[in-house]
Amino acid sequence: MKLTLEKPVYGGDCLARVEGKTVFVPLTLPGETVLAHLTEEKRSFAKAELDEVLAPSPNRTAPQCSHFGVCGGCQLQHADYPAQLTMKREVLRETLSRAGVVIPGKIDVLASDAWGYRNRIRLANDGAGRFGYRARRSHSIVPIRECPIAPPRFLVVAEQVAAFLATDPGPARITELELFTNQDESQLLLTLFCESAPVAGPEPWLATLQEALSTKVTGIRLQASDGALDPAILASTGDPSLTYIVGGFAYRVDHGAFFQVNRWLIDHLAALVTGGTSGELAWDLFAGVGLFARRLADSYSTVLAAEVAPASFPALERNLEGTSGRPFESTTLNFLRRNREEREPRPDLIVLDPPRAGLGEETTSLLNAVHAPEMIYVSCDPATLARDLRSLTLERYRIESITIVDMFPQTFHIETVVRLSRG
Repeated sequence: MKLTLEKPVYGGDCLARVEGKTVFVPLTLPGETVLAHLTEEKRSFAKAELDEVLAPSPNRTAPQCSHFGVCGGCQLQHADYPAQLTMKREVLRETLSRAGVVIPGKIDVLASDAWGYRNRIRLANDGAGRFGYRARRSHSIVPIRECPIAPPRFLVVAEQVAAFLATDPGPARITELELFTNQDESQLLLTLFCESAPVAGPEPWLATLQEALSTKVTGIRLQASDGALDPAILASTGDPSLTYIVGGFAYRVDHGAFFQVNRWLIDHLAALVTGGTSGELAWDLFAGVGLFARRLADSYSTVLAAEVAPASFPALERNLEGTSGRPFESTTLNFLRRNREEREPRPDLIVLDPPRAGLGEETTSLLNAVHAPEMIYVSCDPATLARDLRSLTLERYRIESITIVDMFPQTFHIETVVRLSRG
């Protein structure tokens, strides 16, 4: 089929129309004319794969990674960086508008270097002893030789682990590995995932692996890969955490704890969320290891930080020691329910940084009832952000500003910071 692409959609594809049917085509750009073939057809939409670009966009550029198009890790390397930011702004604006959210005059964008930014990657074992990412639109594994959005040393370590496993596979089959480094790559945590518990004790094997790696690894952990919130830790060696410096603050971050992934923009994100605010009481909900709570503790008399993830809460406690911050081992929903029952003092500010699923109906209802003068919502999913903002702004909240913080260049992911005030 000959198609003319109209606009970008969330997920990295662009949209065309054929006889009233919407067709989604990856690896294309708005305004391009292409040849494509259908791969999936439903009643109201279809999916296609690109065959040839007949009339390229002036924003089309050569991808920097040889795996692009096959690997599913990046979706936008064929677009120059200014075009990527424009597309993300368009996708966010349309998503919010469709939900009935009133948008301020502009959507700001905060961006930095679009390459080498990741401080964490997770790779899967392809069964032949090679590590790689999931393929685009497939569960198969693409072994990788390079990853320009991550530090080169990550792949060096992955290759060394693969070579070690080839000669000493250990007490359990390794299915995945994760690498996490701090701001200057002076510390590195390695997590190995396996499907079943080892028959024999794996601690000596892990110690041997750590010694065999020519690239220094601060700590190694072996855990079950069952996706549980509190996974079974089977063995560990070395340090269980690293120290991450953000905005002059030293944060403890443990194995498996959530932490923002873009090492070039973490400082800017933290400053955007917490800067220019002060008062008596602030809440940091979905607090993680305390990235925002620790900074808020310098400008608020009391900061209450709620986090439930076992991988994050001990570090949150440590990072708030000696400050005005008080950690609560609780889900955000339970924290808000308790607040409603006990009628705690109203906070001056609420910071929200939920996972991709967003807040949900009950949480937004409870937040509306708190009547906090100001809220800051950090979102990693435009659809759930739009749903939640609709609920919040139906009450008395209005949007003061919207900023895309491009934490994930070369991908379709959109990180957004929304500042709301109560009218």
